[in-house]
Amino acid sequence: MASARDIKSSKDVSSLNTSQNLGFSTSPNASFQSAPSSQGGSVFATPIVPLANAKHLKPFATEDIKVLLLENVNQTGREILSKQGYQVEFLKSSLPEDQLIEKIRDVHVIGIRSKTKLTARVLKEARNLIVIGCFCIGTNQVDLQYAAEHGIAVFNSPFSNSRSVAELVIGEIIALARQFGDRSNEMHSGTWNKVSNKCWEIRGKTLGIIGYGHIGSQLSVLAEAMGMSVIFYDVVNLMALGTARQVPTLKDLLAESDFITCHVPELPETKNMIGQAQFDQMKDGSYLINASRGSVVDIPALIHAMRSGKVAGAALDVYPNEPAGNGDYFNNTLNTWGTDLRALKNLIITPHIGGSTEEAQRAIGVEVADAW
Repeated sequence: MASARDIKSSKDVSSLNTSQNLGFSTSPNASFQSAPSSQGGSVFATPIVPLANAKHLKPFATEDIKVLLLENVNQTGREILSKQGYQVEFLKSSLPEDQLIEKIRDVHVIGIRSKTKLTARVLKEARNLIVIGCFCIGTNQVDLQYAAEHGIAVFNSPFSNSRSVAELVIGEIIALARQFGDRSNEMHSGTWNKVSNKCWEIRGKTLGIIGYGHIGSQLSVLAEAMGMSVIFYDVVNLMALGTARQVPTLKDLLAESDFITCHVPELPETKNMIGQAQFDQMKDGSYLINASRGSVVDIPALIHAMRSGKVAGAALDVYPNEPAGNGDYFNNTLNTWGTDLRALKNLIITPHIGGSTEEAQRAIGVEVADAW
Protein backbone atom coordinates (compact mmCIF):
# COMPACT_ATOMS: atom_id res chain seq x y z
CA MET A 1 0.00 0.00 0.00
CA ALA A 2 1.32 3.43 -0.93
CA SER A 3 2.12 5.77 1.91
CA ALA A 4 -0.09 8.78 2.52
CA ARG A 5 0.98 11.95 0.77
CA ASP A 6 -0.04 15.59 0.66
CA ILE A 7 -1.93 16.21 -2.55
CA LYS A 8 -2.68 19.94 -1.92
CA SER A 9 -1.14 22.15 -4.59
CA SER A 10 0.69 25.34 -3.80
CA LYS A 11 -2.13 27.23 -5.53
CA ASP A 12 -4.62 25.72 -3.08
CA VAL A 13 -2.44 26.68 -0.15
CA SER A 14 -2.19 30.23 -1.44
CA SER A 15 -5.96 30.45 -1.75
CA LEU A 16 -6.41 29.08 1.75
CA ASN A 17 -4.05 31.65 3.21
CA THR A 18 -5.83 34.38 1.34
CA SER A 19 -9.23 33.24 2.64
CA GLN A 20 -7.99 33.52 6.18
CA ASN A 21 -7.18 37.19 5.66
CA LEU A 22 -10.22 38.29 3.72
CA GLY A 23 -13.57 39.39 5.16
CA PHE A 24 -16.58 38.48 3.05
CA SER A 25 -18.89 41.05 4.63
CA THR A 26 -19.13 44.62 3.37
CA SER A 27 -21.96 45.53 5.72
CA PRO A 28 -22.65 45.11 9.41
CA ASN A 29 -25.86 43.33 8.36
CA ALA A 30 -24.17 40.76 6.16
CA SER A 31 -23.40 37.23 7.32
CA PHE A 32 -20.08 35.57 6.59
CA GLN A 33 -20.47 32.95 3.91
CA SER A 34 -18.53 31.50 1.02
CA ALA A 35 -19.50 32.21 -2.56
CA PRO A 36 -21.95 29.75 -4.19
CA SER A 37 -20.22 27.14 -6.33
CA SER A 38 -22.52 27.96 -9.21
CA GLN A 39 -20.60 31.20 -9.74
CA GLY A 40 -17.75 29.25 -11.19
CA GLY A 41 -14.93 31.77 -10.73
CA SER A 42 -12.90 32.22 -7.59
CA VAL A 43 -14.24 34.55 -4.97
CA PHE A 44 -10.66 35.77 -4.53
CA ALA A 45 -10.35 37.05 -8.10
CA THR A 46 -11.67 40.50 -7.22
CA PRO A 47 -8.94 42.78 -5.84
CA ILE A 48 -9.42 44.35 -2.43
CA VAL A 49 -10.16 48.07 -2.67
CA PRO A 50 -9.77 49.98 0.61
CA LEU A 51 -12.70 52.17 1.62
CA ALA A 52 -11.91 55.80 0.91
CA ASN A 53 -13.53 56.95 4.15
CA ALA A 54 -12.28 54.17 6.42
CA LYS A 55 -10.71 55.32 9.68
CA HIS A 56 -7.07 54.35 10.16
CA LEU A 57 -6.37 52.58 13.42
CA LYS A 58 -3.63 54.00 15.60
CA PRO A 59 -2.47 53.55 19.20
CA PHE A 60 -4.41 55.47 21.80
CA ALA A 61 -4.33 56.21 25.49
CA THR A 62 -7.38 54.81 27.24
CA GLU A 63 -7.89 57.95 29.27
CA ASP A 64 -8.19 60.02 26.08
CA ILE A 65 -11.19 58.04 24.79
CA LYS A 66 -14.55 59.78 25.33
CA VAL A 67 -17.59 57.55 25.80
CA LEU A 68 -21.16 58.87 25.68
CA LEU A 69 -23.87 56.60 27.09
CA LEU A 70 -27.52 57.54 26.50
CA GLU A 71 -30.94 56.20 27.53
CA ASN A 72 -30.05 55.04 31.04
CA VAL A 73 -27.65 52.29 30.00
CA ASN A 74 -27.32 49.75 32.82
CA GLN A 75 -24.89 50.66 35.61
CA THR A 76 -22.90 47.43 35.11
CA GLY A 77 -21.89 48.47 31.61
CA ARG A 78 -21.00 51.96 32.82
CA GLU A 79 -18.81 50.57 35.59
CA ILE A 80 -16.93 48.25 33.21
CA LEU A 81 -16.03 51.16 30.93
CA SER A 82 -15.11 53.50 33.79
CA LYS A 83 -12.83 50.91 35.40
CA GLN A 84 -11.01 50.54 32.09
CA GLY A 85 -10.08 54.21 32.28
CA TYR A 86 -12.35 55.72 29.64
CA GLN A 87 -13.96 59.15 30.04
CA VAL A 88 -17.61 58.15 30.46
CA GLU A 89 -20.51 60.61 30.22
CA PHE A 90 -23.93 59.22 31.11
CA LEU A 91 -27.39 60.59 30.31
CA LYS A 92 -30.70 59.03 31.36
CA SER A 93 -32.61 59.83 28.15
CA SER A 94 -32.11 60.07 24.41
CA LEU A 95 -31.44 63.44 22.76
CA PRO A 96 -33.18 65.35 19.96
CA GLU A 97 -31.14 65.28 16.75
CA ASP A 98 -29.68 68.79 17.04
CA GLN A 99 -28.56 68.22 20.64
CA LEU A 100 -27.19 64.81 19.72
CA ILE A 101 -25.09 66.36 16.95
CA GLU A 102 -23.54 68.80 19.43
CA LYS A 103 -22.77 66.00 21.90
CA ILE A 104 -21.37 63.51 19.43
CA ARG A 105 -18.78 65.74 17.71
CA ASP A 106 -15.88 64.89 20.07
CA VAL A 107 -17.05 61.43 21.13
CA HIS A 108 -15.08 58.30 20.23
CA VAL A 109 -17.64 55.75 21.47
CA ILE A 110 -21.41 56.08 21.86
CA GLY A 111 -23.75 53.67 23.62
CA ILE A 112 -27.48 53.81 22.88
CA ARG A 113 -30.68 51.83 23.21
CA SER A 114 -33.69 51.87 20.88
CA LYS A 115 -34.79 55.52 21.08
CA THR A 116 -31.64 57.27 19.83
CA LYS A 117 -31.51 57.67 16.05
CA LEU A 118 -28.00 57.72 14.61
CA THR A 119 -28.82 58.95 11.12
CA ALA A 120 -26.32 59.83 8.39
CA ARG A 121 -26.77 63.50 9.32
CA VAL A 122 -25.76 62.77 12.91
CA LEU A 123 -22.90 60.43 12.07
CA LYS A 124 -21.48 62.90 9.55
CA GLU A 125 -20.75 65.26 12.46
CA ALA A 126 -19.10 62.53 14.57
CA ARG A 127 -15.58 63.10 13.31
CA ASN A 128 -13.90 61.01 16.04
CA LEU A 129 -16.47 58.21 16.32
CA ILE A 130 -15.06 54.70 15.99
CA VAL A 131 -17.60 52.50 17.82
CA ILE A 132 -21.38 52.41 18.28
CA GLY A 133 -22.71 50.10 20.98
CA CYS A 134 -26.42 49.25 20.78
CA PHE A 135 -27.45 48.09 24.25
CA CYS A 136 -30.42 46.19 22.78
CA ILE A 137 -31.22 43.54 20.15
CA GLY A 138 -31.92 45.76 17.15
CA THR A 139 -29.65 48.04 15.14
CA ASN A 140 -32.31 49.62 12.92
CA GLN A 141 -31.86 52.93 14.78
CA VAL A 142 -28.39 53.22 13.22
CA ASP A 143 -27.60 54.05 9.59
CA LEU A 144 -25.56 50.89 9.13
CA GLN A 145 -24.62 51.68 5.53
CA TYR A 146 -23.07 55.00 6.52
CA ALA A 147 -21.28 53.39 9.47
CA ALA A 148 -19.84 50.64 7.26
CA GLU A 149 -18.67 53.06 4.61
CA HIS A 150 -16.88 55.19 7.19
CA GLY A 151 -15.27 52.42 9.23
CA ILE A 152 -17.45 52.79 12.32
CA ALA A 153 -17.92 49.46 14.11
CA VAL A 154 -21.43 48.65 15.37
CA PHE A 155 -22.07 46.20 18.20
CA ASN A 156 -25.39 44.97 19.59
CA SER A 157 -26.64 42.36 22.03
CA PRO A 158 -28.75 39.85 20.11
CA PHE A 159 -29.15 37.28 22.89
CA SER A 160 -29.19 38.93 26.30
CA ASN A 161 -32.84 39.99 26.60
CA SER A 162 -34.50 37.24 24.56
CA ARG A 163 -35.60 35.34 27.66
CA SER A 164 -37.18 38.45 29.18
CA VAL A 165 -39.20 39.11 26.02
CA ALA A 166 -40.29 35.46 25.78
CA GLU A 167 -41.51 35.48 29.39
CA LEU A 168 -43.43 38.72 28.82
CA VAL A 169 -45.24 37.15 25.86
CA ILE A 170 -46.15 34.04 27.88
CA GLY A 171 -47.61 36.26 30.58
CA GLU A 172 -49.60 38.22 28.00
CA ILE A 173 -51.00 35.06 26.41
CA ILE A 174 -52.41 33.98 29.77
CA ALA A 175 -53.60 37.49 30.63
CA LEU A 176 -55.46 37.86 27.33
CA ALA A 177 -57.03 34.41 27.55
CA ARG A 178 -58.39 35.22 31.02
CA GLN A 179 -59.12 38.95 30.40
CA PHE A 180 -56.92 39.91 33.35
CA GLY A 181 -56.52 43.49 32.19
CA ASP A 182 -60.24 44.25 32.09
CA ARG A 183 -60.98 42.53 35.40
CA SER A 184 -58.11 44.39 37.09
CA ASN A 185 -59.25 47.77 35.73
CA GLU A 186 -62.79 47.06 36.93
CA MET A 187 -61.61 46.20 40.43
CA HIS A 188 -59.48 49.36 40.56
CA SER A 189 -62.64 51.34 39.84
CA GLY A 190 -64.57 49.43 42.52
CA THR A 191 -66.52 47.06 40.25
CA TRP A 192 -66.79 43.33 41.07
CA ASN A 193 -67.37 41.44 37.81
CA LYS A 194 -66.78 37.70 38.19
CA VAL A 195 -67.29 36.10 34.75
CA SER A 196 -66.09 33.07 32.82
CA ASN A 197 -67.61 33.86 29.43
CA LYS A 198 -64.91 33.77 26.71
CA CYS A 199 -62.16 33.08 29.24
CA TRP A 200 -59.94 30.15 28.30
CA GLU A 201 -57.12 27.90 29.40
CA ILE A 202 -54.14 28.10 27.07
CA ARG A 203 -53.56 24.33 27.27
CA GLY A 204 -54.43 22.74 23.94
CA LYS A 205 -54.46 26.06 22.06
CA THR A 206 -52.25 26.75 19.06
CA LEU A 207 -49.57 29.43 19.24
CA GLY A 208 -48.35 30.83 15.92
CA ILE A 209 -44.91 32.45 16.06
CA ILE A 210 -43.90 34.80 13.24
CA GLY A 211 -40.10 34.83 13.26
CA TYR A 212 -38.35 31.84 14.83
CA GLY A 213 -35.14 33.53 15.98
CA HIS A 214 -33.63 33.88 19.45
CA ILE A 215 -36.90 35.04 21.02
CA GLY A 216 -39.31 33.00 18.92
CA SER A 217 -37.51 29.73 19.57
CA GLN A 218 -37.32 30.32 23.35
CA LEU A 219 -40.98 31.22 23.38
CA SER A 220 -41.70 28.00 21.49
CA VAL A 221 -40.17 25.89 24.28
CA LEU A 222 -41.97 27.76 27.07
CA ALA A 223 -45.35 27.58 25.32
CA GLU A 224 -45.01 23.87 24.59
CA ALA A 225 -44.15 23.22 28.26
CA MET A 226 -47.51 24.81 29.13
CA GLY A 227 -49.41 22.47 26.85
CA MET A 228 -49.73 24.63 23.75
CA SER A 229 -49.25 23.39 20.19
CA VAL A 230 -46.68 25.54 18.42
CA ILE A 231 -46.36 26.41 14.75
CA PHE A 232 -44.09 29.04 13.26
CA TYR A 233 -43.45 30.90 10.04
CA ASP A 234 -40.05 32.19 8.95
CA VAL A 235 -38.53 33.25 5.63
CA VAL A 236 -35.82 30.59 5.97
CA ASN A 237 -36.11 26.90 6.80
CA LEU A 238 -35.21 26.32 10.44
CA MET A 239 -34.94 23.35 12.75
CA ALA A 240 -37.96 23.26 15.05
CA LEU A 241 -37.49 22.75 18.78
CA GLY A 242 -39.58 20.13 20.57
CA THR A 243 -42.69 19.29 18.58
CA ALA A 244 -43.06 22.73 17.00
CA ARG A 245 -43.82 22.72 13.28
CA GLN A 246 -42.86 25.18 10.56
CA VAL A 247 -45.63 26.16 8.15
CA PRO A 248 -44.93 27.21 4.55
CA THR A 249 -46.78 30.53 4.47
CA LEU A 250 -47.93 33.31 6.75
CA LYS A 251 -51.47 32.66 5.59
CA ASP A 252 -51.25 29.08 6.86
CA LEU A 253 -50.08 30.29 10.27
CA LEU A 254 -52.84 32.88 10.57
CA ALA A 255 -55.55 30.35 9.68
CA GLU A 256 -54.39 27.74 12.23
CA SER A 257 -53.43 29.85 15.26
CA ASP A 258 -55.44 30.81 18.31
CA PHE A 259 -52.67 33.16 19.47
CA ILE A 260 -50.30 34.95 17.08
CA THR A 261 -47.10 36.65 18.19
CA CYS A 262 -44.66 38.69 16.07
CA HIS A 263 -40.86 38.48 16.45
CA VAL A 264 -39.40 40.00 13.28
CA PRO A 265 -36.96 42.86 12.60
CA GLU A 266 -37.94 46.23 11.20
CA LEU A 267 -37.47 45.92 7.44
CA PRO A 268 -39.33 47.22 4.38
CA GLU A 269 -40.68 43.68 4.00
CA THR A 270 -42.15 43.64 7.53
CA LYS A 271 -43.81 47.08 7.46
CA ASN A 272 -47.55 46.56 8.10
CA MET A 273 -46.92 42.82 7.84
CA ILE A 274 -50.14 42.35 9.82
CA GLY A 275 -52.83 44.50 8.19
CA GLN A 276 -56.47 44.24 7.20
CA ALA A 277 -55.90 41.35 4.78
CA GLN A 278 -54.06 39.35 7.46
CA PHE A 279 -56.73 40.02 10.10
CA ASP A 280 -59.33 38.67 7.66
CA GLN A 281 -57.29 35.43 7.41
CA MET A 282 -57.22 34.86 11.19
CA LYS A 283 -59.61 32.70 13.16
CA ASP A 284 -62.60 34.49 14.64
CA GLY A 285 -61.81 35.33 18.26
CA SER A 286 -58.03 34.96 17.91
CA TYR A 287 -55.44 37.03 19.78
CA LEU A 288 -52.47 39.10 18.54
CA ILE A 289 -49.25 40.01 20.37
CA ASN A 290 -46.53 42.29 19.03
CA ALA A 291 -43.29 42.70 20.99
CA SER A 292 -41.03 43.14 17.97
CA ARG A 293 -41.17 46.48 16.13
CA GLY A 294 -43.93 49.08 16.01
CA SER A 295 -44.08 49.18 12.21
CA VAL A 296 -45.03 45.49 11.93
CA VAL A 297 -48.74 45.85 12.81
CA ASP A 298 -51.15 48.25 11.11
CA ILE A 299 -52.70 49.74 14.25
CA PRO A 300 -55.85 51.24 12.63
CA ALA A 301 -56.53 47.82 11.06
CA LEU A 302 -56.09 46.20 14.50
CA ILE A 303 -58.54 48.69 16.03
CA HIS A 304 -61.10 47.79 13.37
CA ALA A 305 -60.54 44.04 13.86
CA MET A 306 -61.02 44.32 17.63
CA ARG A 307 -64.13 46.48 17.36
CA SER A 308 -65.68 43.96 14.96
CA GLY A 309 -64.88 41.02 17.26
CA LYS A 310 -62.57 39.34 14.75
CA VAL A 311 -59.73 39.73 17.23
CA ALA A 312 -60.69 38.96 20.84
CA GLY A 313 -57.66 40.60 22.43
CA ALA A 314 -54.24 42.05 21.75
CA ALA A 315 -51.03 42.98 23.53
CA LEU A 316 -48.72 45.67 22.16
CA ASP A 317 -45.30 46.57 23.55
CA VAL A 318 -44.07 48.58 20.54
CA TYR A 319 -45.53 51.36 18.41
CA PRO A 320 -44.80 53.21 15.15
CA ASN A 321 -43.91 56.37 17.12
CA GLU A 322 -42.64 56.16 20.67
CA PRO A 323 -41.77 58.96 23.13
CA ALA A 324 -38.11 59.82 23.64
CA GLY A 325 -38.56 59.67 27.43
CA ASN A 326 -41.00 58.88 30.20
CA GLY A 327 -44.00 61.14 30.70
CA ASP A 328 -47.54 61.89 29.51
CA TYR A 329 -46.66 61.57 25.84
CA PHE A 330 -48.64 58.56 24.61
CA ASN A 331 -51.43 60.56 23.02
CA ASN A 332 -52.93 61.55 19.68
CA THR A 333 -50.12 64.00 19.02
CA LEU A 334 -47.68 61.11 18.96
CA ASN A 335 -49.98 58.68 17.11
CA THR A 336 -53.30 59.89 15.68
CA TRP A 337 -55.10 56.70 16.75
CA GLY A 338 -53.95 56.84 20.38
CA THR A 339 -57.34 57.55 21.95
CA ASP A 340 -59.13 54.90 19.87
CA LEU A 341 -56.53 52.30 20.81
CA ARG A 342 -56.68 52.98 24.54
CA ALA A 343 -60.49 52.67 24.52
CA LEU A 344 -60.43 49.00 23.41
CA LYS A 345 -61.36 46.13 25.74
CA ASN A 346 -59.01 43.22 26.49
CA LEU A 347 -56.02 45.20 25.26
CA ILE A 348 -52.65 45.18 27.03
CA ILE A 349 -50.44 48.12 26.12
CA THR A 350 -46.98 48.45 27.65
CA PRO A 351 -44.19 51.03 27.04
CA HIS A 352 -41.62 48.91 25.17
CA ILE A 353 -40.59 46.94 28.26
CA GLY A 354 -40.00 43.54 26.64
CA GLY A 355 -36.32 43.51 27.58
CA SER A 356 -36.66 45.74 30.63
CA THR A 357 -35.64 43.40 33.42
CA GLU A 358 -32.70 43.73 35.79
CA GLU A 359 -31.23 40.48 34.46
CA ALA A 360 -31.52 41.43 30.79
CA GLN A 361 -30.17 44.96 31.18
CA ARG A 362 -27.23 43.79 33.25
CA ALA A 363 -26.39 41.09 30.68
CA ILE A 364 -26.68 43.60 27.82
CA GLY A 365 -24.45 46.06 29.65
CA VAL A 366 -21.74 43.44 30.19
CA GLU A 367 -21.98 42.01 26.64
CA VAL A 368 -21.72 45.31 24.80
CA ALA A 369 -19.17 46.94 27.13
CA ASP A 370 -16.91 43.87 26.91
CA ALA A 371 -17.19 43.92 23.10
CA TRP A 372 -15.49 47.33 23.09
